[in-house]
Amino acid sequence: MHYTYIIESIKTGRWYYGYTSDLSRRLEGHNKGLNVSTRNRGPWKLIFIREFESTTEAIAFEQVLKRYRNKEFLKKRSIVLLIEPINQNFQVLC
Repeated sequence: MHYTYIIESIKTGRWYYGYTSDLSRRLEGHNKGLNVSTRNRGPWKLIFIREFESTTEAIAFEQVLKRYRNKEFLKKRSIVLLIEPINQNFQVLC
């Protein structure tokens, strides 16, 4: 399985959007500072995850989320409303 995810910095409130096939390893890497984009902004908490059959689908959905990068917009629209018409296979963690 492949995943698109959003993590939030507990320190700054900033969001990071990504995709992976190993979510626990990826989150651990973010929290250990192994990712240049998230280094020095952690710790991070997982706030959204969606599962896909292929990497291509996960990357495509990550791009959709990045297009609507404004987290207030995503919260106002309730990420569920953005996702629901595309596929029922989702999970919101915040």
